[in-house]
Amino acid sequence: MRSLTKILLIRFSSMGDVILASPLIRALRAAYPEAQIDFLAKKEYAELLRFSPHLSSILELKSTDSEELKTLKGRIRLKRYDAIIDLHNSLRSRYLRYFSGARYVRVVDKRLLQRFLLVKFKWNLYGDPAPVAERYLETVRKFGIRDDGGGLEIFIPEDTVQSVRSLLSRYKLERHSTILAMAPTARHFTKRWLPERFIEFGAQFANETGAKILVLGSKEEAGLCSDIAQMINARTGSNSAESLAGRVSLLETASVLDHCTLVLSNDTGIMHLAAARGKRVVAIFGSTVREFGFFPFRTSSVVMEKAGLPCRPCSHIGRPRCPKGHFRCMKDIQVGEVLAAAKTLLAQT
Repeated sequence: MRSLTKILLIRFSSMGDVILASPLIRALRAAYPEAQIDFLAKKEYAELLRFSPHLSSILELKSTDSEELKTLKGRIRLKRYDAIIDLHNSLRSRYLRYFSGARYVRVVDKRLLQRFLLVKFKWNLYGDPAPVAERYLETVRKFGIRDDGGGLEIFIPEDTVQSVRSLLSRYKLERHSTILAMAPTARHFTKRWLPERFIEFGAQFANETGAKILVLGSKEEAGLCSDIAQMINARTGSNSAESLAGRVSLLETASVLDHCTLVLSNDTGIMHLAAARGKRVVAIFGSTVREFGFFPFRTSSVVMEKAGLPCRPCSHIGRPRCPKGHFRCMKDIQVGEVLAAAKTLLAQT
């Protein structure tokens, strides 16, 4: 094992990708308990890392301005890192690592050729696809560092735990044996199950189980999440659902998930946040597939997908519209199937 005293990990975004780096962070700290281990991420995702006991400090990318990149380049060079671990491998991360002066540089293998061939020609050359969290760990294999077999993790300070407990107290969650977190949105259209299906699912699930439903999403998604919660309530004739979208931060969202029995999510960051809190997850995948490495990682889960569609996958990150116009990858996933999967997970002890 190489002797390293200063290590920098780079993963600018997005929420899920940053969370998926947590097993690597933990493995590095176990291997180098005295080392300075820093992480560079975009400002909006830095809070996901800020309270990790495994990290020494967080460097933030606050904008894509060229002057800020130059400043970051100078800061990184002055720190004289022994190793740069680039989990992003973008133009910006290449620029920073090239001028870093680090003795060792390790770069994640994104399987770009396999991904291109699968999306473009539907040729699957992945073999046994490794989850992204394991691909991140591959970058340090030559340092003698191995996977500890653990899952994702995120650390929440006590004041956040208490503020979320206070927020949720108004909803009398103790009256419900089941609390469902629902994440009905995603950045890209082809990664979203139909809103009307979430509404139908929520109403049936609440009627059959007496569950309380907490709808989660970003500030930009607050309108849609609020509409979904209201429509569920109209269907059930009660206050079965509440929207917290745009009202809680990323860490507060993680703390909300700690109060939930089950999570229903599209292929999105909240799904990975749920996995990091050890939640049972029903995940709905449309235009993306297992080979890309983003299925729920090491948590009890069921993935709902329309296997066998010749047009799937059409993208590795999602599209603004279905390129074929039929959107079967999502439309063919029925509410009854998802309900059955949810009940199966609920029955687990």
